[in-house]
Amino acid sequence: MLSNVAGLLEWKAEMRVVSVKDVVIGAGRPKIIVPITAKTFKDALTSATRLSEEKTLDLIELRVDYLENALDARGVAGLLREAAKIQNAKPMIVTFRTKAEGGMTALDGSSYVDFYKTILQEGRPDLIDVEVMRGDEIVREVIDAAHGVGVGVILSNHDFNGTAPAEELVARMRSMQDLGADIVKIATMPKDAGDVLQLLNATWLMHSRYAECPLITMAMAGQGVVSRLSGEVFGSAATFGMVGEASAPGQVQLHELRPVLDLIHAALGR
Repeated sequence: MLSNVAGLLEWKAEMRVVSVKDVVIGAGRPKIIVPITAKTFKDALTSATRLSEEKTLDLIELRVDYLENALDARGVAGLLREAAKIQNAKPMIVTFRTKAEGGMTALDGSSYVDFYKTILQEGRPDLIDVEVMRGDEIVREVIDAAHGVGVGVILSNHDFNGTAPAEELVARMRSMQDLGADIVKIATMPKDAGDVLQLLNATWLMHSRYAECPLITMAMAGQGVVSRLSGEVFGSAATFGMVGEASAPGQVQLHELRPVLDLIHAALGR
């Protein structure tokens, strides 16, 4: 038994945190991310202004794929520059969720790289979300471009068709970490409570044995709400709430989410 414990200690490296402005992901209470799903640049800027006044959330996610001009990378970069001027602006994650992973707009491999390179050079987001299923070559190119200008990367994987066994989910997260992710994100669609347990078990196994960077994990839809609320128990460092329209099934309204996270965090005594 002692040898097994020693092995676990050898596997687990020191986990780093990710600091964006005054928000530290990977320490303390799970951080709350609220998406903007506006259709126009003007409405997106209005939403960013309103959300930046909301003290109960930590980060804003701009879901570019919802925009009518989603493919206008320079226009999006201009929006980011304007959003950065907002008083008390929240850290902003830029996410182009492609149709292949449940998003609203399709974008092929080379265009995906070009889009993010333009955003990084002209918009300077606080974090970007990159889909690992774009392929290793594309992922490394975008990560290198982001790190070259000091921007962190959330490497993500979304499975709307089901939930893999815990061992497979851990393998995916380890591979994402090895590719250079600053934060690893994985979301699955459960068919029953057992699938939610698979996701939570995978989160705990990754967090306790292998994680060198923060994790964001969730099971989607109604079955998975418990994972969005109790993620801190298992090692998830952030969760998504909503104000208005949800960007994924199962998101909880912000005013309902924060008290639950605070309650669990206090009970854990961390």
